[in-house]
Amino acid sequence: MTGSQVPSRTVTRRTVVAAVGGAGLTVALTACGGSDDGGQKVADTPAGGAGDGGKVLAKTADIPEGGGKVIGDVVVTQPKAGEFKAFSSKCTHQGCAVKDVAAGIINCPCHNSQFSAADGSVKKGPATSPLPPASITVDGDSIKLA
Repeated sequence: MTGSQVPSRTVTRRTVVAAVGGAGLTVALTACGGSDDGGQKVADTPAGGAGDGGKVLAKTADIPEGGGKVIGDVVVTQPKAGEFKAFSSKCTHQGCAVKDVAAGIINCPCHNSQFSAADGSVKKGPATSPLPPASITVDGDSIKLA
């Protein structure tokens, strides 16, 4: 072999398919990892879990009366003026993230389960268990994980 010769390598079809499949999987997993919280990371632990104490979730003015807001792993509601509640944002039916809160109802888009914004109880199935509560505190105009 001379200095200008390069040893040949055979790349099999199986190698190419495996490489492309791995790259596609990476892209798919990255795309599924997005969230609707505007890039704000809220919690690495379950709603209201250890390590999140004192984390500001929202301002009181951001949570409409009779409605609420999904913020990462938590949904914060204001069932009555000045009364704030928080629950896990994961539907108890199959773990989908709830989407929104309107007219006192927390809505899950996957199978249309509905939960009470006042206490997390099931208003309409297929979910059969309430949303677990999260501990929050209101400090001035800030709503924080407790």
